[in-house]
Amino acid sequence: MGHWLYRNIVEPGKLPLLLALASFVVTFVVTRVITRMIRAGKGPFGNVKAGGMHIHHVVPGVVLTVIGGFGAVASGRHGFGAALCAVIFGVGAGLVLDEFALILHLDDVYWTEQGRKSVEVVVVTAALVGLLLSGFAPFGVNDLSQDELQDRGGVLATVAVNFFFSLLALSKGKARTAIFGVIVPVVAVLGAIRLARPGSPWAKRFYRRRPRARARSRLRAYRHDRRWLGPRRALENWIGGKPDPTPARLPGAGPETR
Repeated sequence: MGHWLYRNIVEPGKLPLLLALASFVVTFVVTRVITRMIRAGKGPFGNVKAGGMHIHHVVPGVVLTVIGGFGAVASGRHGFGAALCAVIFGVGAGLVLDEFALILHLDDVYWTEQGRKSVEVVVVTAALVGLLLSGFAPFGVNDLSQDELQDRGGVLATVAVNFFFSLLALSKGKARTAIFGVIVPVVAVLGAIRLARPGSPWAKRFYRRRPRARARSRLRAYRHDRRWLGPRRALENWIGGKPDPTPARLPGAGPETR
């Protein structure tokens, strides 16, 4: 394990990336636990306020991201400075992306349905960084044997082909399938060969004169959404917490105010 870690992580200069990913995931998990406790009124934690203003954790997250990012650029890929800056950057990125939905909507939507976007972005980010970390690119590794070159070349070729299938899945309107298909080859292939979703670039281009294909695409999308909406929501609730229920509004009522 130690030899593998040195050859594939330390020697190519990927240790800062590993530390950044680990600190990113840990920060997100810890932040969600604390915010859930605050929401439930449990524990010693509470919202941070200054002059009556609620300071969201995206604010220190931005500061830490800037410090860690510029520090990483200045320190290179090796040494204690690079590792420290990677951890700082990972913590900052975890705090920022945990409130991605707030930045996107410019509103406090943390515990609303729109707030689910933060969880999705965090999961996707962690998956993509994990892909970079596990790519086993031969660049930066010294004195590779012929077997190591062949193994790494095979991995790179597999990733390239899989990325092509992921692009096809993306063109068919299957963003989640495309993203996770980059990591799991079978997912990308299935997304690429199955029917495109209605309104996707692929459907607009190739189903325009195929009414039966359009009808099958709409039916399959409806069945898929009905089948997986519940489990997907349950998983998102388990990771990020259940959103607040949307209050019922009378017909003709004006816009909701906060």
